[in-house]
Amino acid sequence: MPTGNRPLADYIRKRRTLHWPITLSAALMVLNVTLMVCWIVLFAQLNSLGALTIGTIAFALVLIGLSFYLFLTIKEIQLNRRQANFVDSVTHELKTPLASIRLYLETLQLRELDEERRSEFYEVMQLQLVRLDTLISHLLEIGRLDAIGHDSEAEDIELEPLLRRCAQAACDRHKCQHEDVFEFDLQKATIHARPIVLEMIFGNLLDNAIKYGSRQPEVQVTVSTRSRGRIVTRIADNGEGVAPELKKKIFRIFFRGGEELTRQQTGTGLGLYIVRTLVHTLKGRIRVQDRGDQPGSIFEVELPGRVAA
Repeated sequence: MPTGNRPLADYIRKRRTLHWPITLSAALMVLNVTLMVCWIVLFAQLNSLGALTIGTIAFALVLIGLSFYLFLTIKEIQLNRRQANFVDSVTHELKTPLASIRLYLETLQLRELDEERRSEFYEVMQLQLVRLDTLISHLLEIGRLDAIGHDSEAEDIELEPLLRRCAQAACDRHKCQHEDVFEFDLQKATIHARPIVLEMIFGNLLDNAIKYGSRQPEVQVTVSTRSRGRIVTRIADNGEGVAPELKKKIFRIFFRGGEELTRQQTGTGLGLYIVRTLVHTLKGRIRVQDRGDQPGSIFEVELPGRVAA
């Protein structure tokens, strides 16, 4: 059992390893194959076709069972390791803003600071509290990803009004004017999905487009169709863009680009992970690419749908 001086993640990680299940299963498989060969040779010499057939089938079933056991064991261990890594990441992400707030509070208690300096400290602590609140909200969303939207039925949703609502909500959060930020070129299209799922996907992406855009963010949103009933939504921002080596990493859980002390924007590293997970549940795909005409990124979401009448 885990003790006070052994972290939970270490306990989960060390509880099961791949070495013994693989070794045991491999040994049993070798033994099974050896016995099966001996069985075949023995009854071939005795010309007992019935016993030979029954024995071969029995050994084959045992071999299949051992293979299935090995498969399930490896899957369980991989799940345990993912859970351990998740615990490690959550612990780190929760401790970082808490440690920052604690440091600033201790400084305020131990040192006499002028009003301007105190205001700076309070502002930083407020930002860390916002980050902590966002992190907890995203963790709760991840915990219910499999159940999101299951309390409502899937329906045909027109993309244009949904995207405009999400864009307005993002502007309200960032206190900017909708008409100054967004430019739309939307082909009428319909997607069969639960409303909350699409709102979470495009709400996150549009929020990021403003958050990681330039000082005067400009976001272009386009909807077009491809063959075989695929609807493509492209969200282009005017930020710094995503480095080539990070294009696949940014969808990983808790991944955040840049160094902790030099980031200009706070984040949880969970938003794009949630987006990718939900896109995959809709049998779609998402990718990020550079803008060719200017700095910035384009997030492209491809989902099954149809052109609206």
